[in-house]
Amino acid sequence: MASGFPLAPLVAIAAIVVLSYAAVAAPAPARRGFNVTTLSFDEGYAPLFGDGNLVRSPDGRSVRLHLNRYSGSGFISSDLYQHGLFSASIKLPSDYTAGVVVAFYTSNGDMFEKTHDELDLEFLGNIKGREWRLQTNVYGNGSTSRGREERYLLPFDPTAQAHRYSILWTSNTIIFYVDETPIREVKRSEAMGDDFPSKPMMLYATIWDGSTWATSGGKYKVNYKYSPFISEFSDLVLQGCRMDPIQLLPLDEQCADAEAELAAADYARMSPEKRQAMRKFREKYMTYSFCYDTLRYPTTFPDCDIVPSEQRRFRENGDSKIITRHRRPKHRNNNKFSNSAVDSERQTDI
Repeated sequence: MASGFPLAPLVAIAAIVVLSYAAVAAPAPARRGFNVTTLSFDEGYAPLFGDGNLVRSPDGRSVRLHLNRYSGSGFISSDLYQHGLFSASIKLPSDYTAGVVVAFYTSNGDMFEKTHDELDLEFLGNIKGREWRLQTNVYGNGSTSRGREERYLLPFDPTAQAHRYSILWTSNTIIFYVDETPIREVKRSEAMGDDFPSKPMMLYATIWDGSTWATSGGKYKVNYKYSPFISEFSDLVLQGCRMDPIQLLPLDEQCADAEAELAAADYARMSPEKRQAMRKFREKYMTYSFCYDTLRYPTTFPDCDIVPSEQRRFRENGDSKIITRHRRPKHRNNNKFSNSAVDSERQTDI
């Protein structure tokens, strides 16, 4: 070789690299799930930003998003969708992840800057020893000042293996899933008005630096000593009616069939068992609700279903009075946080 390096060590190093990726990018162990068809990356997605920080697996069935001091990364669906199921198995970075944000969401913000719709699953990193937090947002017709945010802890370690996270969006219902458990349901109603997302959206997945707000309102920043931060996406699912991005018309005449298929699918049916599972999850793991945040929203949203027994579990700023943890620190920090209603996650940190 022109470099003068022996060939055998280089071959060995290359083999180690390939085996390391395979070990990291392998899908989580098979478990009961939705009856859905998964896609390879090239079948439904395209890189969004980050260049070399987006790394596809050799078989194209999974992708890793990196965040380092130079850039985050992300990908986007190749098509717009008018309703659908958007799903992926996601494994989050471990160790110190304060300020790191991993997002899996639908949006049309690039097309409707002031009246955009958005459905978010946002994973918020934390200091070492603290859990990641999951936040869901629902915005319709530019309703960012009326954010319908909820925040939760997770009943497992999302950094140990991949778990499936899903957004179902139909003409009448939005359901957020963690694995097969629904954690939030939003029904279209007159009270909600135009705040219910109604325009075609694309699917996005990103990892980025949210130091200014993500952990205790910006108190804890991204520490790049622990970088690169790597989030892995596999079992990618896009089901729904694809739209022409120029004319906003269906790419075929099968939207009625796609809508019917969505409505008839198991993941769109809220059985009594699913509602009970959702209620238990929310009772135990929900740490913030916009419906009980009377400091940020003095007038309660008309679409909020206020349950007195549930309301007693929350403070005026929407934070839960009881926090379930997997691990607790030996010592607590005596510093007190400001009473900012926007910083709804502060009681889940030190």
